[in-house]
Amino acid sequence: MAQTRTISLPERVGRIDGLSTFAWRPVTVVALVFFSILLAFSPWYGYYKDELYFRMIGEHPDWGYVDQPPLTPLLARAAVLLLGDTVTAVRVPAALGAAALVVLVALIARELGGGRTAQLLAAVAITTASSTVVGGHSLLTTSFDAPLWAAAILFVLRALLRGDRKWWIAAGAAIGIATYNKHLIALLVVGLAVGLAVAGPRRLFRDPRLWAGVLAAVAIAVPNLLYQITNDWPQATMAAALSDDRGAEMRAMFVPMQVLLLGPVGGVFAVAGWVRLWRDRRVRSLAIAYPVAAAMVLLMGGRFDYAAGLLILLLAAGCVSVTAWMADRGTRRRLAVGGLVFNGVYCAVFNLPLIPATMLAQTPIPAFNEVTADQIGWPEFAAQVTEVVRGLPAGDRAGAVLLAGGIGEAGMLDREADRGVLPPVYSGHNHLHRYGPPPDRATAVIAVRVPLELLNTQFGTCSEAARLDNGLGVQNERQGLPVFVCRGLKEPWSTAWPRFQLYG
Repeated sequence: MAQTRTISLPERVGRIDGLSTFAWRPVTVVALVFFSILLAFSPWYGYYKDELYFRMIGEHPDWGYVDQPPLTPLLARAAVLLLGDTVTAVRVPAALGAAALVVLVALIARELGGGRTAQLLAAVAITTASSTVVGGHSLLTTSFDAPLWAAAILFVLRALLRGDRKWWIAAGAAIGIATYNKHLIALLVVGLAVGLAVAGPRRLFRDPRLWAGVLAAVAIAVPNLLYQITNDWPQATMAAALSDDRGAEMRAMFVPMQVLLLGPVGGVFAVAGWVRLWRDRRVRSLAIAYPVAAAMVLLMGGRFDYAAGLLILLLAAGCVSVTAWMADRGTRRRLAVGGLVFNGVYCAVFNLPLIPATMLAQTPIPAFNEVTADQIGWPEFAAQVTEVVRGLPAGDRAGAVLLAGGIGEAGMLDREADRGVLPPVYSGHNHLHRYGPPPDRATAVIAVRVPLELLNTQFGTCSEAARLDNGLGVQNERQGLPVFVCRGLKEPWSTAWPRFQLYG
């Protein structure tokens, strides 16, 4: 009687360099489905304010801006030029970044010893995280920070686990490129350096390829850094202003938002992932990197998502542990899968435009999700400001300009101005301040979201001409704001313009 031969899982799936082969087919399917879902939902509400801002400053390419490096605005500009001036076009790069993140997270799980099941679980798990859904649905700097951090982390893992030091150079290149999107990648660098110093292997500090990676990162980042140096470090100025303004609030929100960024079930997976990293001496440095980065964010009063790139690593590691935990246990498998389904539904409802806009005000979503609330009412806003402009006397209308106190309002009005519907737009918010001041010859200024007390320091008279209403009762930054018409310039804009500078 012929004997049957039991084939082990590693033998069934095949192994390369001691690792399971990459489950590229199912992971690619997850990435493509996720990309398609994000694009399908992209036009259902409207722009987020950052997208309108990126569209506006992207028309003025530079090595950097007051509040950020150039990558995201340049991608917004490229999307508009190649695909059209629509909300869906602007969001294509974000959806592509989210799809790339799915693949990178699966590769991280593989690097940590995960087989095909763990890789697939990681690919699905990252699509159920709030941070991924928000960054994939709307064009934000986090849309590209996440995949860039994931790429750098993947290369660091390969250097640590494979013993192939050339991956330090690849990691350095990824870190250098990431500086063109956000300088927050420095949190990963500092966290890893502290982790290596504390947990080792310390001999890496004597490895020339590690320092070649550092050199690669610096060399790639030089133009971006030169912009900051030659412009008196504007991002440092803005970071200090944000910390003074909202630092206490951000610190209070930090811990609970770490869970919400991944969703409640994703948060549990991340805890399991941290334990896995801590128990493996080869990568314990990365377990230390997360609390170090979190402590730095808390110290500077930064946004709760500044260290989210390391949460991606923890989630991937957790998926490897959860796969082992549920192996050959039907109940555990159903619990894990059911948890991810719950996580996905929760994240989709709160972060995608699933609720009809007409019903959104009757839900708690606008109160909990600023990004969703902000997408409501842009066409109505533009139409109401247009009506104010049309209501001006002919003499005023010919020389009128718009003054917007926020990046979103300025971006939407600028979009209409580009179409010839509205007069030129000026704003003191963030980098837009550098595109001013308005001309002194303007006979009338229509101001939106600019404090009346500030307007009164510059104009003889300001009268309310309209009050904004999105018609849906959704509370956001514009709902209920007055639109002022101001006349009688008191002093030249060249001397008054510094007072209108606003960071936020």
